[in-house]
Amino acid sequence: MLTRGKVGQGTTPAGLRDEQQAATWVRGMFGRIAPRYDLLNHLLSFNIDRYWRARTVKRVSGVLAKPGARVLDLCCGTADLMLALQSQSSSVVYGSDFCHPMLVAARQKVEHRRMRSALFEADALTLPIADASVDLVTIAFGFRNLANYRHGLRELLRVLTPGGLAAILEFSTPPNPVLSRLYDYYSRAILPVIGGWISGSKEAYSYLPESVRKFPGAEDLADQMRGAGFANVRFERMTAGIVALHLGQRPG
Repeated sequence: MLTRGKVGQGTTPAGLRDEQQAATWVRGMFGRIAPRYDLLNHLLSFNIDRYWRARTVKRVSGVLAKPGARVLDLCCGTADLMLALQSQSSSVVYGSDFCHPMLVAARQKVEHRRMRSALFEADALTLPIADASVDLVTIAFGFRNLANYRHGLRELLRVLTPGGLAAILEFSTPPNPVLSRLYDYYSRAILPVIGGWISGSKEAYSYLPESVRKFPGAEDLADQMRGAGFANVRFERMTAGIVALHLGQRPG
């Protein structure tokens, strides 16, 4: 059983005292924006989010190609990455999220496309999955919303088989200072206005860019993965560093 410490090692919505409060707030926030989540993802990223997911699928294609590969997409949201993974795998791809309205939207997509993917509701910090039972774990734009990053990495490592692969796709800070300032202006001044107007929750689209600013940089996250026990850790930046894909394996 994973223990939970103080806020500071994970997402930190303003005014909250501990990790349980942070997790409850994040769950409610995503529940409120679920109906417009896909539209805003595509709109606010200028549709580049499709490329980020496609590139992630390409990087893990070796595992997807294996017969009987066990694949889990955590914090799956409305299932965009899960369905992209399923399209390249002959095995059932599982998706998990702790926000029920997101899973409802995901289920509609799965049924509409008649995919074999399976969904279940669970907290990424306490997964109802046996040790060493998954060959590939992915998490796209959800890791920074965990209440405790260290415990999240340990949980990913726990469920992976020896040699299993974890792929974390997450927003990052562009290394170019000029681009970094432009991106910061966009996320502070433009994104909350458009996101709040369309979703009806300006609070959510103020929190989301702020969570990116507080999230560890690509090098730091790679170090944290190594510290948690991952081997062969590497990362690659996309779109000038706005996003980074981290890969790491369970030793053995």
